[in-house]
Amino acid sequence: MGSRTKGKTVMEVGSDGVAVITLINPPVNSLSFDVLYSLKSNYEEALRRDDVKAIVVTGANGKFSGGFDISGFGEIQKGNRPEPKAGYVSIDIITDLVEAARKPSVAAIEGLALGGGLELAMACHARISAPAAQLGLPELQLGVIPGFGGTQRLPRLVGLTKALEMILTSKPVKAEEGYSLGLVDAVVPNAEILNTARHWALDIVERRKKWVSSIYKTDKLPPLGEAREILKFAKGQARKQAPNLKHPLMCLDAVEAGIVSGPRAGLEKEVEVSQQVVNLDTTKSLIHIFFSQRGTSKVPGVTDRGLVPRPIKKVAIIGGGLMGSGIATALILSNYQVILKEVNEKFLEAGIGRVRANLQSRVKKGNMSKEKFEKTMSLLKGVLDYESFRDIDLVIEAVIENISLKQQIFADLEKYCPPHCILASNTSTIDLNKIGEKTKSQDRIVGAHFFSPAHVMPLLEIVRTDHTSAQVIVDLLDVGKKIKKTPVVVGNCTGFAVNRMFFPYTQAAMLLVERGTDPYQIDKAVTKFGMPMGPFRLADLVGFGVGIATATQFIENFPERTYKSMIIPLMQEDKRAGEATRKGFYLYDDKRKAKPDPELKKYIEKARSMSGVNIDPKCVKLSERDIIEMVFFPVVNEACRVFAEGIAVKAADLDIAAVMGMGFPPYRGGIMFWADSLGSKYICSRLNEWSRTYGDFFKPCDFMAERASKGAPLSAPVEKAKSRL
Repeated sequence: MGSRTKGKTVMEVGSDGVAVITLINPPVNSLSFDVLYSLKSNYEEALRRDDVKAIVVTGANGKFSGGFDISGFGEIQKGNRPEPKAGYVSIDIITDLVEAARKPSVAAIEGLALGGGLELAMACHARISAPAAQLGLPELQLGVIPGFGGTQRLPRLVGLTKALEMILTSKPVKAEEGYSLGLVDAVVPNAEILNTARHWALDIVERRKKWVSSIYKTDKLPPLGEAREILKFAKGQARKQAPNLKHPLMCLDAVEAGIVSGPRAGLEKEVEVSQQVVNLDTTKSLIHIFFSQRGTSKVPGVTDRGLVPRPIKKVAIIGGGLMGSGIATALILSNYQVILKEVNEKFLEAGIGRVRANLQSRVKKGNMSKEKFEKTMSLLKGVLDYESFRDIDLVIEAVIENISLKQQIFADLEKYCPPHCILASNTSTIDLNKIGEKTKSQDRIVGAHFFSPAHVMPLLEIVRTDHTSAQVIVDLLDVGKKIKKTPVVVGNCTGFAVNRMFFPYTQAAMLLVERGTDPYQIDKAVTKFGMPMGPFRLADLVGFGVGIATATQFIENFPERTYKSMIIPLMQEDKRAGEATRKGFYLYDDKRKAKPDPELKKYIEKARSMSGVNIDPKCVKLSERDIIEMVFFPVVNEACRVFAEGIAVKAADLDIAAVMGMGFPPYRGGIMFWADSLGSKYICSRLNEWSRTYGDFFKPCDFMAERASKGAPLSAPVEKAKSRL
């Protein structure tokens, strides 16, 4: 969707008098300003020509349009206005030219009509759709609002309640549902779309079919009082679900303006709001995440070498625990043949049972048919030995975090797997060089680090050692794409990118608690900031066993900057291990609902006396802002080390890793983008202040100090770094 492909439209007039205007801007026919101005020019010509009776708008290559070209927002944010005036596209082109034309137009929709694509289609006088087409307005997830009349036309076509649901959730509907809602007028096979649209357009000309201007429809709008109640409820929901976001409420204001004051006033309000939201910090953050996510699959020196991914047909997974079964689920859902290996029948049955349960939950939710369930499960085969590993293309080891066990497995794999087979580990912290120490196959050893639950979480960390071949990376990037993960390629070190960046997160929280901060206040502040849960609730969810194993790796490898608290080990001694035992930092009922535990104080007091620290009155009264900074600035500091060491090639990759691996709020733009919004000088001065009081845990790294001394952004490219990639 970049600005390099400017795009255009072409017009062909048939002997039947129908002008077919085709949107062309690969890959999804995004509506760049070039496409929109070309559309205007074609429309004006079609209206001038006597041999044109009606118009059909369609998209090239089986897609109508994926929406407005997002790179256009970047131009607007820089102050470059590609429109001669505000609302030029929405009002002058879409409304006063397309919809108000004296010749009818019909949208012929294949593939997708999303965002601006659907808004253009709604301005046509009818919509004919292919069965598999997706129709929706996903703008809110990018921090913007439907700006080409979507806030006005969708409620008039499908009713206010359904329109608000589609806009606020950003979820598209399929063509059949669109037809039942009144969003599309007919669903026909792909091969018949263009002909049906042509005939429909001519039927409108001959008055055999209704000439409908969506903007003036009122039959699906509720009475004013009821509409106000629906909008009031929607605003309440938006505030509750996204308390840190303004643009959903601003979008609802535009919808309301149209219902209260009429469509023209609504369109004008939409234009006004569109201009305002583009400059919100949250919007800049979300657009940054949008582009960063698309950029993770470009790896200098790897993806620019013309290498083609090798076909991977059969995958083996070693270990059927929570991670192994989740990875197996993700793979069979994308039609990979999978072999799951365990050490005994009992463990194997349990592993296959977990995969089955993962799929059954989809069936229960109506996301998978019984037939599809059976077909998907048939792709999985359980084994207890390596005999069937002779023809596999990729193996992923997913056993417990034990170095000697992993080393033994990799030595065995080298014996049984074919020479082309990729040997991957799902380790979350252990250095891959140590894992592959006893093998000769260094060039095909790679990390494939999934996040729990592996079939749900969107990130795949691809970890490359100094020996991993570029071909193996290209192959794994392809697998990541096929199983619908966002892959981030990182260098090899303890914890890689995500766990390495975030190891100080829980440690900082522990340090504060031992000095008097209420742990529940910390969780509350962190959740309010936008994380899915706070560090203590997360520790309970992950389980203390995993937490201690992971923390041990960091304490061993970075002893000078880790904070070692005894709170978790003390709780573990009392058989508290987190949510699984219903007791951790919280108490859990039958429905896994968490509530604070008054007994927690005794563990904190005991840990405090073991650490030899005293309550600090400052820590008892920390503001929410102070809590956020003291928990997250050490994370920023470690992210800077990861970046400076070349573990990540681009700061934007760390932003995606933080958002998709740790749940960092996307509307803050990721860890480095957020840090730059506060400034390196400010963060460095705060870390210095705390390190004087609380020790080296907070000490700014050299990279941070150097950037702060120049007032430079932390995310600027690293010069002459010894890149680990």
